[in-house]
Amino acid sequence: MLQKQKLLAILMLALASTLLIFTACEKDEDDDLANDETINWGNGVTDIDGNNYTSVIIGDQEWMAENLKTTTYNNGTSIALVENDTDWANNTTGAYCWYDNDQAQYAETYGALYNWYAVETGNLCPDGWHVPTDEEWTALEDYIASHGNSGAEGTALKTTSGWNNDGNGTDDYGFTALPGGYRNIVGGFNAIGSYGYWWSATELGTGSAWSRYLYYDGSNVYSYNDYQENGFSVRCLRD
Repeated sequence: MLQKQKLLAILMLALASTLLIFTACEKDEDDDLANDETINWGNGVTDIDGNNYTSVIIGDQEWMAENLKTTTYNNGTSIALVENDTDWANNTTGAYCWYDNDQAQYAETYGALYNWYAVETGNLCPDGWHVPTDEEWTALEDYIASHGNSGAEGTALKTTSGWNNDGNGTDDYGFTALPGGYRNIVGGFNAIGSYGYWWSATELGTGSAWSRYLYYDGSNVYSYNDYQENGFSVRCLRD
């Protein structure tokens, strides 16, 4: 009799544990669905190389939710791949590279790094899309600030994982900003995991252009005028 009672107790405990796990999983799935429903997904886009990108609608703008990784301008011309540091430093025409010259490790997650001369061509993004101007970046920031994120616009755009020292964001809009680092004007690679840099299409003066950056230890979106030889990530905006 005692053996039967023990066996029954074990079976009931196992059943309770199974129900608890099922309930927890169901709740997690519901939570994920709820989070997805707060994001206004766009129709996405495919670049000339055949890379597919998701997109998100934030305010009245539709942004790529991933960094650009095309190696071909939208007119069919190849973009120059420049790996050598000296060649990168001396180049004054459109070029791209992969972080640390390692496509296999970094391309899928972070996309490519482009100098501003590639942006300047006006042919970098897929047809119907363009590199956002400084004003269009500002419009994005203003929209996010006006919807409860003033002073934390960067946090709202950063991914919920992947940033150094737990400097992650809340990714409220599905923008999925990642710390892809950059390539400096003498060809060195820096700051992956800590910083994400993105070009605007707005030239400040000879040799410089406006950019945006996020970093692990900050909550804002920061604007800066950078040397056009730098290699930064690119997000495209629907026309």
